[in-house]
Amino acid sequence: MVRHRVASTDDIGENERIIVEVGGAEIAVFHTGGEYHAVLNYCVHQSGPLCEGALLGKMVAEPPDFTWQYDDEPRVVTCPWHNWKFDIKTGENIRDATYRVPTFETEVEDGEIYVVRE
Repeated sequence: MVRHRVASTDDIGENERIIVEVGGAEIAVFHTGGEYHAVLNYCVHQSGPLCEGALLGKMVAEPPDFTWQYDDEPRVVTCPWHNWKFDIKTGENIRDATYRVPTFETEVEDGEIYVVRE
């Protein structure tokens, strides 16, 4: 595994993203909730530019009564081509977990953001 420097923490504001090339692949680094998440900029549906879409919260049903509520922490990216939605933390499609996009580990050191990949 190799660390690739992608940006400074000053380059990506809260609830923003930056799309960079890492090892020949376009990867988006999202900054949300004080964390950084890296996702391949590729929708598994029809090869769209997944990470160029909206970054929003999602509907959740929590115990004990499982009432639906909107969790407004932005962590779901929506492909601008056909509205397929993926969780930026896990890469899973929010409607069908059999579909997933690659995610990558991120590290922050001395104000610099790194993506870890082969």
